[in-house]
Amino acid sequence: MFITFQRHLLAALLIPLALAAFPTLTFATHSWGGYHWARTTASFSLKLGDNVSSAWDSYLATASSDWTFSSVLDTTVVAGNAGSNLRKCPPTSGRVEVCSYTYGTNGWLGVASIWISGLHITQGTVKMNDSYFNNPKYQYNTPAWRRLVMCQEVGHTFGLDHQDETFGNANLGTCMDYTNDPDGGGSYGLSNEHPNQHDYDEMGIIYLHLDSAATVKQSVTNRPAAANNDEPAQFGTAQWGKLVRSTNHGRTELYDLDLGRGRKVLTQVIWADPEE
Repeated sequence: MFITFQRHLLAALLIPLALAAFPTLTFATHSWGGYHWARTTASFSLKLGDNVSSAWDSYLATASSDWTFSSVLDTTVVAGNAGSNLRKCPPTSGRVEVCSYTYGTNGWLGVASIWISGLHITQGTVKMNDSYFNNPKYQYNTPAWRRLVMCQEVGHTFGLDHQDETFGNANLGTCMDYTNDPDGGGSYGLSNEHPNQHDYDEMGIIYLHLDSAATVKQSVTNRPAAANNDEPAQFGTAQWGKLVRSTNHGRTELYDLDLGRGRKVLTQVIWADPEE
């Protein structure tokens, strides 16, 4: 009994010391299933391929700069590999391709897809739907909405999930939070146009360990993996795979496309307000 008491006392003493040593690692809780880029160094660089129109260039640059504040990640915007195939936005091994295109008024504003092998991300794509963002009929053609959706979809490709998925809640001050008013004010409070410390803390947790090999590629000349039939279709939810999560009456959804042999494509979708 005395030994048990000593162990409990030791645990009681060590836990506060551990929390003091890593104060920011105790509050971040929005990893996307533990998915992460494999890398062999404490920090790593990731290329973001620019396949967006000039209307999006500054927002992609801002998202890249914002996420680079993370202590574990540096992102660099480079020339995109999609070429004229923006409709499909094919992935490139070892990096993220970011595309904008008039995908149609099919309901979705932005889509982020990651290709995984086990828990390791091997490539990613982000798509901005200009059928909504370029149309003054809808509320989304504003700097705040563009910053929110670009920041969030790019953030998904690092392995981050949402901090909150209820559009009507007060803003948490992060682009990883859904909202009806991304620039905040009034009952919404904070702006949701950029990451917050909670996001950077979660990145620190996701990338706390090292891997034996890397899935991140530093070359900017990688060819898209276009002929492997692994790309989810950009139109129609069926070809994103199986719907595995739906919240906010279907406004936020997660799809799982099983490629076999431990490989999958996971797709996060943010849908436009159905009343628009």
